Amino acid sequence: MLDEEDLRLLRLLATGLPLETVARRSEMSERTVRRRIRAICDRLGVTAPIQAVVWAARRGML
Repeated sequence: MLDEEDLRLLRLLATGLPLETVARRSEMSERTVRRRIRAICDRLGVTAPIQAVVWAARRGML
């Protein structure tokens, strides 16, 4: 359901980094990061990125 890049983004979000920093560390634009995070949330059926982080953490993915 989540690939390694998705999990990497969620790991960075889980540390509390701002999206600008997440984008820089991922070598993506901030817009791309926002789009990928929205896609992750849609796939998981959650409404907020923090819910996606919690979903993955509860399953031992982070």
